[in-house]
Amino acid sequence: MTHPITPSPELIKDWHDEWDESDQIVHSAYTHIAIRAAQWGADQELEYWVDWISEHDWTWTSAQLRATRRPKPPSLKEQALQALNDAVKMADDAPPEGIRSNQADIIRRALEQLPDNK
Repeated sequence: MTHPITPSPELIKDWHDEWDESDQIVHSAYTHIAIRAAQWGADQELEYWVDWISEHDWTWTSAQLRATRRPKPPSLKEQALQALNDAVKMADDAPPEGIRSNQADIIRRALEQLPDNK
């Protein structure tokens, strides 16, 4: 999967060509491209937020900003709950055929991680 902030192959080639023209003793092409990519990514992030803030009322906390820009992947429990909700919706929308195996696997893995209560 390509991240939304991913430089194009043409841009990476430009950075490599730029390195060829610079002092190659300082660092390798990989290091040069990594530095340029980090700078480019930071610039993309900054421009996104400059545009966003100009269009919205800024009342967020730093924690809300961090959670929005760097969301954590859903936990196994959250995935299981979503799979279960999807299975219920499918059963409601169509003749019940049971839940799909991938949904059952997610639910099973989540349940297996729960502690056994006596």
